[in-house]
Amino acid sequence: MVINKVSSIINISGLAIGLACVLLIGMYVKDEFSYDRFFKGADRIYRVNLDTKMGNNEGVVGHTPPPAGAALMNNFPQIESYTRILLPGDEVIHYESKGQKNSLTEKKILVVDSNFLKFFNYPLVEGNAATCLNGVNSVVITQKAAKKYFCDEPAVGKNLVFDEYTTPFVVTAVLKDIPKQSSLQFDVLQPTSSMRVIQHFNWSWVWLQMGTYVKLRDNVPNDPATMARLESKFPQMVATQAASAFSRIGQPWDEFKRKGNRWDLHLQPLTDLHLYSANIGTRYFEQSDIKYVYIFGAVGLFIILLACVNFMNLSTAQSAKRAKEIGIRKVLGSDRKQLIAQFMAEAILYTLLATFVAIGIVILTLPAFNQLADKALNITALFDYKAIAGLVAIVLLTGLVAGSYPALFLTSFKPISVLKGSLFRSTDNGFFTRNALVVFQFTVSTILIICTIVVYKQLVYDQTKDLGFNKENVLVITNTRRLGTSEETLRQNLLKLPQVANASISSGMPAANSFGESYVAENASSSQSNIDLSSFMVDEAFIPTLKLKILSGRGFAKDFADSSSVILNETAVKQIGWKDPIGKNITYPGNNNQRFKVIGVVKDFNSESLRSSISPFALFYTASKTYNIRSSYIAVRLNPGDYNDAIAGISREWKAIAPNLPMEYNFMDEAFNQLYHSDQVIGKVFSVFTGLSLAVACLGLLGLIMFTAERRAKEIGIRKVLGASVQSVVTMLSKDLLKLIIIASFIAFPIAWYAMNKWLQDFAYPTAVSWWIFALAGLVTISIALLTVSTQAIKAALTNPVKSLRSE
Repeated sequence: MVINKVSSIINISGLAIGLACVLLIGMYVKDEFSYDRFFKGADRIYRVNLDTKMGNNEGVVGHTPPPAGAALMNNFPQIESYTRILLPGDEVIHYESKGQKNSLTEKKILVVDSNFLKFFNYPLVEGNAATCLNGVNSVVITQKAAKKYFCDEPAVGKNLVFDEYTTPFVVTAVLKDIPKQSSLQFDVLQPTSSMRVIQHFNWSWVWLQMGTYVKLRDNVPNDPATMARLESKFPQMVATQAASAFSRIGQPWDEFKRKGNRWDLHLQPLTDLHLYSANIGTRYFEQSDIKYVYIFGAVGLFIILLACVNFMNLSTAQSAKRAKEIGIRKVLGSDRKQLIAQFMAEAILYTLLATFVAIGIVILTLPAFNQLADKALNITALFDYKAIAGLVAIVLLTGLVAGSYPALFLTSFKPISVLKGSLFRSTDNGFFTRNALVVFQFTVSTILIICTIVVYKQLVYDQTKDLGFNKENVLVITNTRRLGTSEETLRQNLLKLPQVANASISSGMPAANSFGESYVAENASSSQSNIDLSSFMVDEAFIPTLKLKILSGRGFAKDFADSSSVILNETAVKQIGWKDPIGKNITYPGNNNQRFKVIGVVKDFNSESLRSSISPFALFYTASKTYNIRSSYIAVRLNPGDYNDAIAGISREWKAIAPNLPMEYNFMDEAFNQLYHSDQVIGKVFSVFTGLSLAVACLGLLGLIMFTAERRAKEIGIRKVLGASVQSVVTMLSKDLLKLIIIASFIAFPIAWYAMNKWLQDFAYPTAVSWWIFALAGLVTISIALLTVSTQAIKAALTNPVKSLRSE
């Protein structure tokens, strides 16, 4: 019969979609758990984290003082070796290839200790891992970088001239391209011996710019109890090692601890970095969040359950058709176990067919999924022995789950009742169970719809919230430090362009980077005089260019001697406890107790993602030379209009000053949007799986309404002969199912509300889970379900009643 063919198609389609989702999510989860596990001895490698509290600021960071690694290795025999890394920022590299001199900006540089490639066994194409980073001016590049710089020419022995250095760097080794599953991503390795700033701060236990890794000896167990005992000995070592460094910055260690502060080292397994670093501050690593793995795993489970529910519903809906077959077979001697085995075998066969379809779907959609999820998954991942074993297990489990209820339900019928025709007059024929399963399907779908809406609402809120400054129409030139004294000349030239409203030079930018240090507030009203301040060094045009709001005092001006002036934000003033901050002073122990007078207070502004609350912030004048970092920017506020003309004019001015340097730029609003890239990816992937879950649920609904229409065909025919309208017939067929979907919506609402409020706790500024979200989700679910049901209900209502009544 046609209806049985349709049933088979619906069953196979639903199972195929569910299995395809499970396979894609399984590949995603497997990829997430594979990060950093390819290293030899990965289970013995740990990152050193710092759990810090200084005043009102506290948290865990993946950055450590330069001496931490050596101190750990020298004081604890369990630690075999250590290595360190530093992120130096973008660098302009000059090189010669095929007789032509070129320059480009390299963004993926790491500064590393000489033993880095022995510690992490990244495979080399050319060179010696033990010696390639020993020279002060040695450099190691990946195959990708070698092709970029030297095309097909041999790279080893060639020179790369870094813009910050007068002596060329010599390529001493070429690495294979870094696997996507490495938390560290780089194309160029530069030795720490080449960076003076590292040598300068080798004494410091408060300069937190380096990442440190340690490796345990082979004979040291890495179980939690052993690690806890090892870490329990760290505080005493830190107190001994760090005391002189803290005294040097005017912060005696005993006084620091007496105030309730912390400076504790902890070890985090390398294999945990990618998924368990969500609350650890770091800028070095490619990281995700374990909660998204759990979320996607749960979504995959629910989608395959929805497909199994479809199978159960459609099988029990056909119980009247198969009941006589079962009754006759029982009379002829078949026992219940044989019948159950038959139904289970049918379910497994359906699942097997659906699996082949699912694999085809995965092969066709994997490129799009990779782009959507920002992954590089390969279909070959499905065909290793572990994946095949897992796939067989999924097929069997899905078949057993999908076939279990129909097998038990259909084989429970008594032969006498079936053959007399009294069975379906005395039982609901699985009616209650089917209703419960429909409610389950649409509860899941409604929850996913609500979650998707909330995720996108948070993203929109993040991108539109008032940040305390105006990020629109601001172009940021990112590599201006290389211009040296010509930087101000470029700024002045840009101000002459008709498309430019204002321009400012600063050491940092919102959504880019800032410098953090500890300062001492004089005459602080709070009990804590030390305060950690993030900061930019800025010129007098910074505040008007970004349209920051001055609440009291004034901004920087050339008419004043502002080299010893500072402007604080509201949060810094509140934390210090000053009621009238203008004229008060803060001291920077890191620069010979340099004093700064507060001349102004700006309204709080968000310089980072809205996942972080606003921290104490300071603006120093560029003339103060408070600190020296390898970054400088020009923010250019453009007049509204054609950006192409503005960019062309800015590029001409750049080339007039620095013809051999590439100009790097971005728009500030786009830079802020990039802060939410991972959330955007999660939102897109989540919305796709939400749509698929709804599609699977509606497939089941379509099958149910088809069988309902077929079972009630004669009733519909009689009603039409007696004058029933098409509308009344559609209403009759639809109302019961729509009631179930409304019930499902109300069950879904509190579950989704709880889940989304938990998710929003990660944001310092969460959006509200408004009532209209639930109303919209319920309306979407009901509308899609009504559309699905109505198509078949209208078809049944329009059928000629003569056809259904002919047999009477």
